[in-house]
Amino acid sequence: MKRRLGVVWLRAQAVTLLALGCRRAALARMDAMLVLLPDDLHAMASQAHLRAALGDTAAAIDAYEALTRTHPRSYAAWFNLAFLLESSGHWGAAENAFRRAIALEPRTDRAWYGLGLVLIRQRRLDEAVVALTRTTELQPMSPFGWYQLARVQQERRQPEATRYIIRHLWAFEPKVAAQLERDTGLKRASDCAVSVPKAMS
Repeated sequence: MKRRLGVVWLRAQAVTLLALGCRRAALARMDAMLVLLPDDLHAMASQAHLRAALGDTAAAIDAYEALTRTHPRSYAAWFNLAFLLESSGHWGAAENAFRRAIALEPRTDRAWYGLGLVLIRQRRLDEAVVALTRTTELQPMSPFGWYQLARVQQERRQPEATRYIIRHLWAFEPKVAAQLERDTGLKRASDCAVSVPKAMS
C-alpha cells in the first residue's frame, strides 16, 4: 500500500513537471516510480516515451524492449518499439515488432503501413504490396499507403497497377496524385478503367 501511494505521488509530480516542460526532472520521477513498482505499465511506457522524446533513441529502445518483455500483450509497446527500430535502421527487428503489434491489433492500419516500409527497405517488394494493400483496405482515404503502394508497384514493373492508383488518388488527393505522376513519369489510367488490375494483388 505504501509503495502504491509513493507511486501515485511520484506520478503526480511527473505530470506537473511535464506540464511545466521539465522533461528530465519528470523522467527522474518515473525512474523512481519504477524502483517502487518495477512492472508498472504506465511508468514503463512513460519512461520509454520520454527517453525517445529527449532524443536518447538507444535508451528508449532498451526501455520499450523491457516493456514488451514485461507486458507482451501491449500493442502500443510493440508499435512504438517497431517505430523506433525502423527509424534507427534495424529493419529485421522492426519487422518482427510490427508483426507482433499486428498480431495483437490486426485492424490497425499504421502497423501494416510500418511493416510495408520495413519490407520495402529489405527489398521484399511482393510482401510489401500485401502489407500496403492491407493498409489501404483499413484506411482507404489516407494517401500515404496509396503513395507507397504505387511506388512499390512501379518498382515491380507493374505500370497499370501504378496508373490505377494515380487515377484513384485524383478523386480525393489530387496533390498526391500529381506528385506520383511526377515521381513515376506515368499518367492516370483511362477513365474507362473500373476494376483493379490483377497486378495489384
